[in-house]
Amino acid sequence: MRKNITETRCEVIMVQKPCPQPPADTCHKCQEGWEQNGPQCYYFSTVKLTWEQARERCRRDGADLVKIESEDEQSFLMQTLRDKMTEPEDKFWIGLTDSVTEGTWLWTDGTPLNKSLTFWSKGEPDDWKGVNNENVDGEDCVRMGEKSGSHLKCWFDKFCTAPQKRICEKSAETGQPTCI
Repeated sequence: MRKNITETRCEVIMVQKPCPQPPADTCHKCQEGWEQNGPQCYYFSTVKLTWEQARERCRRDGADLVKIESEDEQSFLMQTLRDKMTEPEDKFWIGLTDSVTEGTWLWTDGTPLNKSLTFWSKGEPDDWKGVNNENVDGEDCVRMGEKSGSHLKCWFDKFCTAPQKRICEKSAETGQPTCI
């Protein structure tokens, strides 16, 4: 498991005695089974669920489907996913959907997708309706992942009822580091 500098510093410092005055910085920690990137914790579930079921499972854990807000975050997610993917179609739900209004992509918190910060794969989103328009709703939910390659453009729209794995995200718990 990769650790960032802040996380490593906090681990080293935590074995020392408490400070008489708290330092200005804080340590961020994720619960067991979650992976940390900065102040955020991520859970990569390999259980396949519909988008709504996946979101409900995240919410039960005090999280939500991931909202990707930077290229660094996308890069971290892709590096982590590649180790968890076993086949090319092995993809993970993220918290992005256009199920309210076709073509208007919203994160689960209701904020619109920043069009200058998107990671759609080539030709996506395509709102494919299935063979003979069997799915009249089209593809309204977003999944991500590419087993091979090093590019970050790996978002795909998909039918919300298709079982996929999921990425949950929540803020790390914060605490005061101790003095050296």
